Amino acid sequence: MFSFANMCLLSPSDLQRIFQNLDVNGDGFVTLEELNWLLQKTINIPQFGLEELESIVEKNRLDFSEFLFFYNSISKQNNGENRGGDDDDHDDDDDKDDEVLESDLVKTFKVFDLDGDGFITSQELECVLKRLGLWNQTSCKDCRSMIRFYDTNLDGRLDFQEFKNMMLLTTA
Repeated sequence: MFSFANMCLLSPSDLQRIFQNLDVNGDGFVTLEELNWLLQKTINIPQFGLEELESIVEKNRLDFSEFLFFYNSISKQNNGENRGGDDDDHDDDDDKDDEVLESDLVKTFKVFDLDGDGFITSQELECVLKRLGLWNQTSCKDCRSMIRFYDTNLDGRLDFQEFKNMMLLTTA
């Protein structure tokens, strides 16, 4: 069964499918334009401009291993593994981490809430999975099951609090 936690930490086979979907001409490389499109439109990471992305990866295109390295770097950064801090400021760091987590959850929620109505439906989930190349014939059933599992008020969709609870449960 697919879970939102998998969106944060994609498997190598998921990343291979995403890479192949981005590599439209099949030359074994993803251009920075394609990578930028993925970051901005699909995953909703607007912090990278094309010039900044080029300065980060230092190449005009990436092969699959370079794509994996880039993904792992971004994942570590977004999961806080690259954050530093003194032990003296531990309480302040916890508050900042909570704020960052809440902010990240809001951004992630917006990726899935395609119509902006404040809810995620199984159809919206399916649409995002298709964009990422992670949808298959069984995913539709899994999408409905997952929504039902975390839908505590039984309205057939996830509001932000249900989404947040799900994310905190599946990533713990």
